Amino acid sequence: MEAVEGEKKGGVVLQGRYEIGRVLGRGNFGRVHVARDLRTGKSVAMKVVTKEKVVRAGMVEQIMREIGVMKRVSHPNIVELHEVMATRTKIYLALELVRGGELFGRIVRLGRVREDVARHYFRQLISAVDFCHSRGVYHRDLKPENLLLDEAGNLKVVDFGLSALADHARADGLLHTLCGTPGYTAPEVLRDKGYDGAKADLWSCGVILYVLLAGSLPFADDNIVTMYRKVQRGDYRCPTWLSTDARRLIPRLLDPNPSTRITVPQLVETPWFTKTSISKPISIEPPAADPAPAPACAAQEEGEKDEPETLNAFHLISLSEGFDLSPLFEGDSANGRREGGMLFATREPASGVISRLEAAAARGGGGMRVTKSGARGVRLEGSESRGTKGRLAVAADIFSVAPSVLVVDVKKDGGDTLEYRSFCSEQLRPALQDIVWAATDPPGTAAV
Repeated sequence: MEAVEGEKKGGVVLQGRYEIGRVLGRGNFGRVHVARDLRTGKSVAMKVVTKEKVVRAGMVEQIMREIGVMKRVSHPNIVELHEVMATRTKIYLALELVRGGELFGRIVRLGRVREDVARHYFRQLISAVDFCHSRGVYHRDLKPENLLLDEAGNLKVVDFGLSALADHARADGLLHTLCGTPGYTAPEVLRDKGYDGAKADLWSCGVILYVLLAGSLPFADDNIVTMYRKVQRGDYRCPTWLSTDARRLIPRLLDPNPSTRITVPQLVETPWFTKTSISKPISIEPPAADPAPAPACAAQEEGEKDEPETLNAFHLISLSEGFDLSPLFEGDSANGRREGGMLFATREPASGVISRLEAAAARGGGGMRVTKSGARGVRLEGSESRGTKGRLAVAADIFSVAPSVLVVDVKKDGGDTLEYRSFCSEQLRPALQDIVWAATDPPGTAAV
């Protein structure tokens, strides 16, 4: 194995950081090993991707997308990407090690599961999917084979290789790539006329719920054309042994019309989803040390304060100008650079940063509208188009890296690049110059 720097307890050592152990599985582009982090002693799953195989298969973009997406989705029910390393011939992804196997394997062994157990898994699946959607990430290949179980019986979503980001949508606001797994793919995806990624993911969640409760696919057929016709018509039957609440929920998830299909805010209020199970073989709460974020549909309590999201070290690396995934593949051009974006640290509280951004929006008589963007930033949008690509829009995300230090990530979110650069130089930088702080400066010293 390349990049071995020595031997330790009979195993090879990768770049002095990880002791590589036995093979857990094999894929088209490499292997997955058990590995031990020599710095912490904890075990991880080390995915080893061979660059030559990826390039030959034309899958460079898919691997880069998977890495990029996993950097932005940190959730108790999503497998965590700890670290990415690369050598001349390989890419190494250090992932959270999940020891319980695939949910698919449990279904194969046991057949259908009790409704309280299915509810436990389904709640965690919806929590993870809703979090992804709030970050503009659509999985597009949700199925039991891509759902792992940890030792405590908690579900973990994996394999973001077919995922898409909100900015991948075309001018019509829809995604158009035909992808997914037969039997789990939404009918609007199969029509190839554009689809909403969030609604397509919810269809897949509905199929997964059906499989959990019935032990079989709702649209199963040996002839794939016949199966697709069933999908388009919503032609399936709910088993009679399902509870009334389950038989009412499944048709709302497996609605062939995406415009009337149930949404996450509606789903989490349904009687089946909210029911408290009498028997609790598995805790339905995430670990106390790593709580799941509230669903995007949850209303904020009156008087509750918005707190900036906390960044870990991997997030900081991913935000830096130098973290461009294209160098992972030799010969690829660095095409992921920011278009004049700003990334800076500040000791100013979040409310002060937002006030400065509002002041920047008001400068120059541009009449930019300021709106809240989640609990961690704001969005500035022009009232009229001055460039060739529509209204200028600027997104500013605010993250906490220490009790008194914030990182602000400002980037173009729409409109013309030249107009954006002019706005940054003439309005944004003057409004922010006295709160930008560099780690090398003494406390209280501003860096322009």
